[in-house]
Amino acid sequence: MEKLTADVLVIGFGKGGKTAAHTLSDAGKRVVLVEQSENMYGGTCPNVGCVPTKMLVHYSNARRLEDDAQEFFAHSIAGVRALTSAFRAGNFASLDGKDTATVITGTARFVDPHTVAVGEGDDRITVTAPTIILSTGSAPVVAPIPGLATSKHLVSSTELTQAATLPERLIVVGGGYLGLEFASIYQHFGTHVTVLEGAERLLPREDEDIAGTAREILEGDGIRIITGAKITKVEDSGAVAKVMYEKDGRTLEVEASALLPATGRRPVTDGLRLDAAGVRTTPNGAVEVDEYLRTSQQHIFAVGDVNGGPQFTYVALDDARIVLDQLLGEGKRTTTDRVAVPHTLFITPPLATVGLTEREAREQGLNIKVAREKVADIVAMPRAYTVEETRGVMKFIVDADTDLILGAALLSIDAQEVVNTVALAIRHNITATELRTSIYTHPSSTEAFNEVFGKVVGG
Repeated sequence: MEKLTADVLVIGFGKGGKTAAHTLSDAGKRVVLVEQSENMYGGTCPNVGCVPTKMLVHYSNARRLEDDAQEFFAHSIAGVRALTSAFRAGNFASLDGKDTATVITGTARFVDPHTVAVGEGDDRITVTAPTIILSTGSAPVVAPIPGLATSKHLVSSTELTQAATLPERLIVVGGGYLGLEFASIYQHFGTHVTVLEGAERLLPREDEDIAGTAREILEGDGIRIITGAKITKVEDSGAVAKVMYEKDGRTLEVEASALLPATGRRPVTDGLRLDAAGVRTTPNGAVEVDEYLRTSQQHIFAVGDVNGGPQFTYVALDDARIVLDQLLGEGKRTTTDRVAVPHTLFITPPLATVGLTEREAREQGLNIKVAREKVADIVAMPRAYTVEETRGVMKFIVDADTDLILGAALLSIDAQEVVNTVALAIRHNITATELRTSIYTHPSSTEAFNEVFGKVVGG
């Protein structure tokens, strides 16, 4: 049995954990990082999340009608595997190659508040550190629908990004971000996709006009979307699975060769033995943290999905910044500092949002102006025509009294980039007029500001 001591122990190779590990190691701290799988060096994003899925978005939109669907898909998956393998190797080498950092592969479990054990028997390693950072991420949840978990046609998002065979028909259970992204990807590859969503309308958190336009685009691409669907059971029948659901008082059925559950993710804490460390969890299984991301043990922090916060890679990165400010800085940065955090749904074209929706602003009794225009009608945005993607809409919520931007919903080409400019404007009190009258490169999607904001401001 080997015993190691470190200044900081990081459990999990996700964005928050690896960022903290790199910075602390560069600061001269002795860092040990434990990751349970050699296939997850770097975390979810570069291996089974953001990187492979967005690469598949790119590939799927590049498929031509004359391309054989199966061959093109297999080629695309090969490209994904090559990139993720390179990223995985790079993540390991860049950290383990540091003089003051060590990566251990295995499952960590707490022995006491300062010590974890990795492995069993003669291969057992114990690591003791005065500071510990939990970064174990989250895992998909399979809804408790009779027959779903045991169906041989059940596939996870991870399996979909790694399997070289394109499913002929795919049922996506859940119409959230992950579900709609995969629906869009696989429909463009040539799969017949059905989305079953329990809510009465798609994207219920968004304004109805935005959600409605998104649905029109998805259905226009051939995706079958059924909202208000209460799934009652799943039955395997040879080469397909049959999904029974109730809608409008009727019992209906749809079948497919693959089922993707997309009903959320849960924090990964199984096997950590947090009780031995005295670390409390919330009722939903997340590690309980304060605004500084300290757990119930002040020397143990939790970053990323495991702490129950927003499940985004860039939030995990900000979590790392908060912890690093505690360990190396002034200790002032907190989760309450976050303002105007943008989100993007990577359908085609993408839907990016930030700040308040129109509904939320009106519910708060704010005096607002709404600027809304279809992308196809924005003359000042020829970028959409040059790439032959004119579908979508841009919508901005502006405070009528102060001219400050309160929120935006951008369903358009380049929305994932444009929304960052809007978020920056919100955070720094840049007015709609300033965005309206600024100079932008041409042709670009940010030029839309010149025209769309003209609906509510002068200049």
